[in-house]
Amino acid sequence: MAERPKRGVPEGLWIRCPSCKATVYKKEVEARLHVCPECDYHFAVPAPDRVAHLLDSDSFEEWYADLMPCDPLGFVDRIPYSQRLVEEQKKTGMADAAVVGKGFIRGRPVVLGITDFAFMAGSMGSVVGEKLARAAEQATELRLPLIFVSGSGGGARMQEGILSLMQMAKVSAALARYDSAGGLYICILTNPTMGGVAASWALQGDITLAEPGAMVGFAGKRTIWNTVRLELPDGFQTSEFLLKHGFVDRVVHRKDLRTEVARIIDYCSIR
Repeated sequence: MAERPKRGVPEGLWIRCPSCKATVYKKEVEARLHVCPECDYHFAVPAPDRVAHLLDSDSFEEWYADLMPCDPLGFVDRIPYSQRLVEEQKKTGMADAAVVGKGFIRGRPVVLGITDFAFMAGSMGSVVGEKLARAAEQATELRLPLIFVSGSGGGARMQEGILSLMQMAKVSAALARYDSAGGLYICILTNPTMGGVAASWALQGDITLAEPGAMVGFAGKRTIWNTVRLELPDGFQTSEFLLKHGFVDRVVHRKDLRTEVARIIDYCSIR
């Protein structure tokens, strides 16, 4: 009698948690809003899923989806930047690392901006900066609360040089005008939020929320050691450490973010 071939486990059903190292069922993680069922580790979330987690169903109206990045410097490292952009667009289905638009959170109208780590580590190039600045300007004009969700581990995008660094000032200036008009700016920090993003709009919110265990800071631990030879405290640059030292207002579990943001909007509306 011929032996039956062994049936392997289909790929993609299980994933390994980088925090507790447990092998967990992918669909269970997704059902828990991309949170590990064993240790509560918060996985990175694609921008469309983040929109679905935060906003009311089918309420999101995307803005500026036609803005496309270019290669003004003709930059080449391992591969040309123009080629890298095409590959990232195919991989993620996004034009660039930011998605902005208008939606509702428990019936409250808001302007929402998200940076997605999956696209070149969520780094901030010209298109990302332009989208966020325009979102702030639209929130000013419409007199709506503004919510930015940061998942930018790459900071400014080196392939665009000074043009990328200019986005820090551009978005900050738009946020300053929004603040002068009396707007409410809530920033949600996710893992990781680093570099020029952390040095500009990510830590300029009227209210700064962070997900548990998120890495937030300007430079990583290894970079700081190689530069200034300082040993850093345990848990340095985690959202919990920043909460203790006043950089973050509240650490909020992903499942509670929608309710918490709605509560903040209501509280600030009656002040």
